[in-house]
Amino acid sequence: MELNRRTVIAGAGAAAAGIAATTLGTGSAQAAPSASGGRKPVKELFGKLADGTKIYRWSLENGGTRLKVLNWGGVVQGLEIPDRHGRYTNVSLGFDNIDDYVAKTPYFGALIGRYGNRIAKGQFTLDGKSYQLSVNDGVNSLHGGKQGFDKHIWDVEPFAKGSDVGLVLHYTSIDGEMGYPGTLKAKVTYTLTRHGAWIIDYEATTDKATVVNLTSHVYWNLAGEGSGTIEDHELTIAAGRYTPTDTGLIPTGELATVHGTPFDFRKTKPIGRDIRAAHVQQVQAKGYDHNWVLDKGITSKPEHVATLRDPRSGRTLKIATDQPGLQFYSGNFLDGTLTGTGGRTYRQGDALCLETQHFPDSPNHANFPSTVLRPGQTYRTRTVHTFTA
Repeated sequence: MELNRRTVIAGAGAAAAGIAATTLGTGSAQAAPSASGGRKPVKELFGKLADGTKIYRWSLENGGTRLKVLNWGGVVQGLEIPDRHGRYTNVSLGFDNIDDYVAKTPYFGALIGRYGNRIAKGQFTLDGKSYQLSVNDGVNSLHGGKQGFDKHIWDVEPFAKGSDVGLVLHYTSIDGEMGYPGTLKAKVTYTLTRHGAWIIDYEATTDKATVVNLTSHVYWNLAGEGSGTIEDHELTIAAGRYTPTDTGLIPTGELATVHGTPFDFRKTKPIGRDIRAAHVQQVQAKGYDHNWVLDKGITSKPEHVATLRDPRSGRTLKIATDQPGLQFYSGNFLDGTLTGTGGRTYRQGDALCLETQHFPDSPNHANFPSTVLRPGQTYRTRTVHTFTA
């Protein structure tokens, strides 16, 4: 596919073809069997905001995967999968209380929007009009601004359909929210299949031309959250190029080759092998925090782009997407000040993110795939996570 093809699909075209699924965990509330053959998600009170608003958690289980999701930010609060001996552990970072999600979280498990990643100086021009966004990362806008989609309550509808179970999440972002034009209606579906795969389907429509780049910000440690470094995890990324950044982690516009650099993950290697190679890009980012330009480009259905494996447990995560980019972040800014669900602190390099996406700062780079969404069009994209051990 050509690099400039858009993910925007005019009209009500069909969603991308399906793929495998995941399963989710027990916890204090177990998913109940349903007549459809799936296991119906169970809702329970998770906590309350300062104004008394109740925050709920849904527990889902299917195909050997256990998932726990909050209506606050669509947060994946826990994701449990078995190791090679069938032993379960939570492989996603998070908190055990809503207060920490509100006050402290570095986007643990959250849905990200309107725009995943950074936009330089929080500014872009569309159809001749300039827009100023909320700035929350130095002079730049990150993950939608000071109150992105991760900091809102989503409407949640659980379902059990055939052999699948899941949640449909809705949020409407009003015209001008965080500086973005247009009222954007977002719909995100989490599905766990009977094979234990976790599928995320993103959809959005708008009443004015705008920019959209939705993603999920799960922090992975396949040995278990709070278990220590991910530097021994083995990673493969099907990308021969990446987008170098300036000191503010904004892409320069170059699509640089990974050949001969620490950014070459075309062949499987431990994350820690080259993480201290003193490459100028790593020094600026304090590790890896870059967008990989996926070889496949934008595709009509998800294709496999990355594999992450923990050699100790045997747990393996494979990611398929229709998106053109993948942000690999090696947990550089975890500093030991956050205590997770297991009662352990998270330190630098204790988890990593693999965010399927369009490129950072795309509205300011004509050579990047477009993220513009117009009235009458529907934004659709799908990412599939499959787990083995």
